[in-house]
Amino acid sequence: MKKRMAAYCRVSTDQLEQLSSYEAQVAYYTNYIDNHSDYELAGIYADEGISGTNTKKREQFNRMIGDCKAGKIDMIITKSISRFARNTLDTLNYVRKLKELGIGVLFEKENINTLDSKGEVLLTILSSLAQDESRSISENSTWGIRRKFEQGKVILNHKKFLGYDKDEEGNLVINEKQAKIVRRIYKDFLNGKGANRIAKELEEEGVPNWNGTTKWYVSSIRKMLTNEKYKGDAILQKTYTVDFLTKKRVENKGEVPMYYVEESHPAIIDKEMWEAVQLEMKRRKNYVERYGLTKIDYSCKENPFAGKVICGCCGSVFGRKVWNSTDERLRRYIWRCNRKYEVKGKKICDNKHIDDKVLYEAFINTFNMMLENKDYFKQKWKEYLECDDLLKKYKGKQFIKVLEKARPLENFDLALFEKMVEKIIVFENKTIKFSMFDGIDVECKI
Repeated sequence: MKKRMAAYCRVSTDQLEQLSSYEAQVAYYTNYIDNHSDYELAGIYADEGISGTNTKKREQFNRMIGDCKAGKIDMIITKSISRFARNTLDTLNYVRKLKELGIGVLFEKENINTLDSKGEVLLTILSSLAQDESRSISENSTWGIRRKFEQGKVILNHKKFLGYDKDEEGNLVINEKQAKIVRRIYKDFLNGKGANRIAKELEEEGVPNWNGTTKWYVSSIRKMLTNEKYKGDAILQKTYTVDFLTKKRVENKGEVPMYYVEESHPAIIDKEMWEAVQLEMKRRKNYVERYGLTKIDYSCKENPFAGKVICGCCGSVFGRKVWNSTDERLRRYIWRCNRKYEVKGKKICDNKHIDDKVLYEAFINTFNMMLENKDYFKQKWKEYLECDDLLKKYKGKQFIKVLEKARPLENFDLALFEKMVEKIIVFENKTIKFSMFDGIDVECKI
């Protein structure tokens, strides 16, 4: 009875010049099996361009093992141990599993049949040599990449990097369609929106991510906002490989050199805007620490004042509460100092509560007052245009444009509020102070 023989072949790299080797192996084993009367072809399994140091990504290899378990294969032939696997543990584990199924592996180059008595001893020795060979290749590859880094040559994976493609020469070029999304994210952040809100709005609008899906993660937005590559620079070797077998990469905390290359590729975000975003992120972090908040971005469309109303008496944050009533029409939201009844049954802060609608009206009145005195405010903001603080400089330009184009408000403008107001300080004497992102405070009576 003929044995069902399968062949496994693999090209170790994905370089174009080695594809011919892949095709040659397929042709060779097809002829080899057809020309042996005691064998019949059970299939050719071939992986191309994938690392042999582990078997996780080798789809054809894994399919072959599955077919062995299903009883479709009696024997496997492959060119050499290094073509089967360069990882000693993987090689021996699979050979032993196959041996338990009564399936042998024939390694041509080493002339080993794993069903022979001598097969496993020789295999252990030769697999170790193959693993050393893999380590040597990995080290040589790492050395070459680091030499390129030292010369300022940038090697980047653009596939998971929104906003860029690579040209025929391997240089990063701007993908304008994606770049518009990147610019929007940076602009939205400087307009007062948080990463949560930005991600949610992108999903609601069905805006595609780098992989074509409309799923956006808050962590991805934050990484984009801190990625120096968007301003045309590149930090090289932020992570490094700690195990050549598992390909595990970890964050570089000084274990290996890092290289900073300026203007290595075209920028999507200008440097001033990028730096302004970093300062805004730092400002928000300091704000959270100062007022004891648990997260950076609270506010949303339904509750724009969350995390922004501060007690003028004790410096704590106000929280929104529901003022219940038997009459549903009288049910409303109020804001009260979170420390007022911090200890049950004992009043700690004497500041009074304030109605939700009063805050909306106060902003409308405050902005209209600023509009009436726009020459005064514009002059203040023009002074920021020459300062070294790039966040103030950005906000100065932004606020001047706002007053030049704005008309008196009749209703609350959420975008305008988020763009301008850092916090609202509520005092006991019925005074509210609006602190703007540029550092200017504007008081109003209620």
